Amino acid sequence: MSVRYLTAKVAQQIDEELMSTAGAFSLDQLMELAGLACAQTLAKVYDNKGYNRVLVCCGPGNQGGDGLVAARHLSMFGYKPTIYMPKPGSKDIYKRLKQQCDNMKIQTLPPSMEIDGLRSALASSDVILDAIFGFSFKGPVRAPFDSALSLITESHLPIVSVDIPSGWDVELGNEAGVGLNPDVLISLTAPKEGVRAFSGTHFLGGRFVPKTLEEKYALNLPAYPGFDQIVELESSSSQKL
Repeated sequence: MSVRYLTAKVAQQIDEELMSTAGAFSLDQLMELAGLACAQTLAKVYDNKGYNRVLVCCGPGNQGGDGLVAARHLSMFGYKPTIYMPKPGSKDIYKRLKQQCDNMKIQTLPPSMEIDGLRSALASSDVILDAIFGFSFKGPVRAPFDSALSLITESHLPIVSVDIPSGWDVELGNEAGVGLNPDVLISLTAPKEGVRAFSGTHFLGGRFVPKTLEEKYALNLPAYPGFDQIVELESSSSQKL
């Protein structure tokens, strides 16, 4: 039985249940585990010798929080991350995650609606971690992220996207044609409907989903190897064979 792909509604329900009294997880815990899975995914595909300079692009929401956690872990893995976060999240959790990155001496570009800083950062990066928009994204893409997505695409750097590529609809995919086209995708908890046609390297990170929720939602999650936080999924092309 293949892994279940989630609609926006079901993905939101699972998130809420994970952080409910019954699920008993805190947002901090889930972000830490998700961010670690994202960092491990990038490190699995792009080694720190050939792809040492990682541009971590963060949005203002939970997706950006995952990116900040990933940046910290990547630094510990021997990479040199730089954070692009033009609109920092205002909640206390984002401020703390940013401080943790500061404590690791990770460079963060100054917040700005202009994209000159992003252009310069792209020119001195080897790979991009896309943690801008998550599964709750609804278009259109607004400034400065509209220009940012175009610049990232034009850079032709390899991209690792978190959960759903930025600019994609969680159920319809890149129907509007404005989203990123990553080489690697790390789905969190379970893959979303909008990435069914994704043909790149696809990993799943969600080794925190309890058996109760996995069974309740019939997620059919694959077994994770050893002590890894990620497992590779079959590509859409191989599933059609």
